[in-house]
Amino acid sequence: MDALAGLLEGPRARGAFMIRACFDPPWAVRIEDRAPLTVMLMVRGDAWITPEAGERVRLRAGDLAIARGPDPYTCGDTPDTAPQAVILPGAECHHPDGTPLNGSMDLGVRTWGDRLDGSTVMLIGTYLMRGEINGRLLDALPPLLTLPSEVWECPLTPLLMEEIVRDEPAQEVVLDRLLDLLVIAALRAWFSRPEAKAPAWYRALADPVVGRVLRLLQDDPALPWTVASLAAKAGVSRAALARRFTTLVGEPPMSYLTAWRLALAADRLRDTEDTIGAIARQVGYGSAFALSSAFKRVYGVSPQEHRSP
Repeated sequence: MDALAGLLEGPRARGAFMIRACFDPPWAVRIEDRAPLTVMLMVRGDAWITPEAGERVRLRAGDLAIARGPDPYTCGDTPDTAPQAVILPGAECHHPDGTPLNGSMDLGVRTWGDRLDGSTVMLIGTYLMRGEINGRLLDALPPLLTLPSEVWECPLTPLLMEEIVRDEPAQEVVLDRLLDLLVIAALRAWFSRPEAKAPAWYRALADPVVGRVLRLLQDDPALPWTVASLAAKAGVSRAALARRFTTLVGEPPMSYLTAWRLALAADRLRDTEDTIGAIARQVGYGSAFALSSAFKRVYGVSPQEHRSP
């Protein structure tokens, strides 16, 4: 599994959705849904994103923005336009005075706004919940990042525009995968930029030795890995691997593996009804007791307490 794809697996399991938003000026929407990750792709027209803190940014056709929650922000045709709608947690939509919109801005399948042929069209994808695994990705992002069309051209826009209005079997699955592809492509472009300050684990993926080891650990965390077995797979000595991995990633291989296993376990405790023993085996622990001891040492609560906060 690719590292970015693996880190997005968690939020997809917790729910994601896409809509097409169509507006005519003046328009503005206040976003208070506390979603951990929202991607906005301008298809037509332009828009201003004004965060609660930080600098506002302008999006033109072809530009993309990713907002990392939970802080609110406003999206509108100008920075000064008063919001006509407020998006709350659970995809609830209200007027600014708190009265429900009651579907008054619904325009059809996954389409919302003023009118279908509005002068401004955006594709908006939202991941609804944060987990331990995808937290590693989210923590590496600024609150708001943008990719102008002159530095990154989205190859998925025509396909997304076609698929988002379809109402066919398994259509949500198709859109989930397309949303993942959009975010992965955007983040790869973002992390390649000098201002991005890509996290150590991401930069280490480019290393021929450490990158291979990271993929082995992420793809098969349940295997009984040792530094020796990982070094053999990478074709280097134990000492060379330990030194190189620690330098590039910032922690030794076994420490990284432990953190990855426990993060996987934490997400599966919330996302599935599997027993603690089953989850222990899935992530590389020999028993529920072994997982519980390690889990409480790191998270401060038992797996059962984490599952039922």
